[in-house]
Amino acid sequence: MNGVVIYESLTGNTAKAGHMIAEQLSAAGVPTEACPITAVDLQALSQADLVIVGSWTDGIFLFGQRPGRAARMTTKLPRIDGKKAIVYCTYALDCGGTLEKLERIVARAGGDVVGGYAIKRNDLAGGAEELVDRLLAAVDVDEAA
Repeated sequence: MNGVVIYESLTGNTAKAGHMIAEQLSAAGVPTEACPITAVDLQALSQADLVIVGSWTDGIFLFGQRPGRAARMTTKLPRIDGKKAIVYCTYALDCGGTLEKLERIVARAGGDVVGGYAIKRNDLAGGAEELVDRLLAAVDVDEAA
């Protein structure tokens, strides 16, 4: 099994989380590359069985939350037909409906979204670790390889 993390980042938090996720998956035996939505590694994507898509949370503190630069994500995310997908978002106070909206974007790109996780920006390492732990518990890496 191979993975790729594709992220949209404004301040760098979502990028940091994406790289942490990729490093932890790689260390666990799932070779994973991380790249921004503006420079998707198409070779890594073509070889990936698992696509992880991340975004920061945009909106007014407690309402109207959505994936950051959702229009760019919609137009830049390549087709990922038939690939398992996980979504994640980073947030400060409340992620609201960001994950659900990001799931819809990824599903429209052909991804089979099997879950999502919200990562608080003041605990990127803990959130990335929790996402990877949950993902590895849900997916039999040896069987999928």
